[in-house]
Amino acid sequence: MTGLGLLTAAGDGVAATWERVLRGEPTAVVEHDPGPVHLACRVAAFDQARIGAIRARKPDRSTELAVLAAREAVADAGWDTARWDGARVGVVVGTSSGNAHTHEVQHRALLDGGPQDMSPFAVPSTLGNSVAAQLSMDLAAKGGCLTVNTACASGATALGVALDLLRAHRCDVVVAGGTDAPLTPYYIAGLDRVRALSQRFDDPAGAPRPFDADRDGFVLAEGAGMLVLERSDDARARGARPRARLLGYGAASDAHHVAQPCPAGSGLTAAIRAALHDAQVTAGEVGYVNAHATGTPLGDRIEAAVLAELLPHRPAVSSTKAVTGHPQGAAGAIEVALTVLTVQTGTMPPNVNLDQADVGVDLDLLTRPRTGPVPLALTTSVGFGGHNAVLAVAAP
Repeated sequence: MTGLGLLTAAGDGVAATWERVLRGEPTAVVEHDPGPVHLACRVAAFDQARIGAIRARKPDRSTELAVLAAREAVADAGWDTARWDGARVGVVVGTSSGNAHTHEVQHRALLDGGPQDMSPFAVPSTLGNSVAAQLSMDLAAKGGCLTVNTACASGATALGVALDLLRAHRCDVVVAGGTDAPLTPYYIAGLDRVRALSQRFDDPAGAPRPFDADRDGFVLAEGAGMLVLERSDDARARGARPRARLLGYGAASDAHHVAQPCPAGSGLTAAIRAALHDAQVTAGEVGYVNAHATGTPLGDRIEAAVLAELLPHRPAVSSTKAVTGHPQGAAGAIEVALTVLTVQTGTMPPNVNLDQADVGVDLDLLTRPRTGPVPLALTTSVGFGGHNAVLAVAAP
């Protein structure tokens, strides 16, 4: 992994996001619009001139976030898109809600004013492939261009697919990650109906609290994380500075329920074991885990039990969602990027709002940043429908 790009509620760019995550400063606020009163972690406004000339007409918010994150990642990797062999460059984007904002706006236009009030680009702009297609055009990437949707595991799954493309020599460079902008009336109300969202309106900063005994749900967020991946020999041959190595990928399905994780954690267990096997490492070598933990009562408890069972040596564990919120399909990619920074810098970010760990959670949960070598780390992602994706990240 030679390049990172982030645009999150925690910051505009990799450095700003990383600094706020290490400070442990939550980003959740109460919003009254759009939709019902809700908590949100929203990316700060940015100058639209940064988007510049792109092919999409009135691009969806998720596309804007992905474009800016991908450009940062490519620049960080030291690539000039005018000089690379675009036919050998792939794009893989994970998203859960897709182009939610555009879809809702155009549907309202249809209902209120009829077809003539819709944009001619309503359908092209809301198709599931549109973000990946836009990135391929923006980056002159003409290799494989794919979109994956495994709900909240989408960003991590995209990086696993990128790893497979490189190993199969179908691409020489892959720009991969996740993006989502689900802060729309439909998604806010829908997630509230399944009781997934925190109701701590009197204390928004304290609302996202992964692993805490008093957690009551997650805070919905928007954001994007994009990474540049290359084979190690190719990267070093061009004089690139590898930030970290993506050693292994594991995926498995619970095949259990449309929204609830399997109580036994069978899918996550299988995905972790698959990632370790793929990376050709043992569980005992893992020094840090960036956990999926969103702050839901059931999900955090199941994940904690799985980690305790598979990693009995108790590596350090933290969930960064108390700072970033839960950006759905972008979460896995953002957290991989943060895990890369952990491995690279030897600094492990803290859990925030962890006043008292839930009963039965037997993990080394960090409450402040910890420094020390992290030769191997795992990052876990879990999505509605029983999707599980785990990545093993190692020092370069």
